[in-house]
Amino acid sequence: VRVALPLLLFRTMVGADFDGAAPWAFWSAYFCAVAVTWAAGQLLITRGFGRDSRAGVIGGVTAAFSNLVLLGIPFMLGAYGQPGFEVLSLLVAVHLPIMIAASVVLFEIAGKDQGSRIDLAALAFTFVNRLTHNPLIVGIAVGLLYRATGLPLPAVATRLVDALANVGGPVALFAMGLSLRKFGIARNVKAGVALAALKLMLMPAVALGTAWLFGLPPLTAKVAVAA
Repeated sequence: VRVALPLLLFRTMVGADFDGAAPWAFWSAYFCAVAVTWAAGQLLITRGFGRDSRAGVIGGVTAAFSNLVLLGIPFMLGAYGQPGFEVLSLLVAVHLPIMIAASVVLFEIAGKDQGSRIDLAALAFTFVNRLTHNPLIVGIAVGLLYRATGLPLPAVATRLVDALANVGGPVALFAMGLSLRKFGIARNVKAGVALAALKLMLMPAVALGTAWLFGLPPLTAKVAVAA
């Protein structure tokens, strides 16, 4: 997974045709749904289940953080083919940095005593450290940098990248199953079910409304809602 998926994203960044994908409207529609669902999840955990503010941030992340890689990539490839995956890759490219930044900042705010100052340097270090150690971000960044050069991939490199990237989708599903087996779902079942309901019903409903509001093209709107 740490090799195949970054190479799949690298290949997409290098060779995809993103014309007409309306990235700003697409991002706006999706992240409006994220913001509404995150707020609902955070309020649900703090007010509905009486947990502290840090648990509330975790609840917000849980409700609004879609699994766009391990589940999203094979799902989009199966449902909408390569064009759908190329639209999804526009979201994957910005999703993790934005969600990491939001979670780091909110978790830091939630853990601070009233009146104490936030260490901006420590926040920035944590954010950069998480990004640079994430193989998916590395794959996206290297792909975008190579795309900017305008150079074609050498034939040998193309065959190697294709051989590994083509197994990314199936391997991602196996990895997701293994993670469920490792971590389980035995604890916090009630809160988990409630947050899953927000993720699977509220979030796509808001995404559908914002996709219509921003006038997304049909395929882009379908990917936004499915994501």
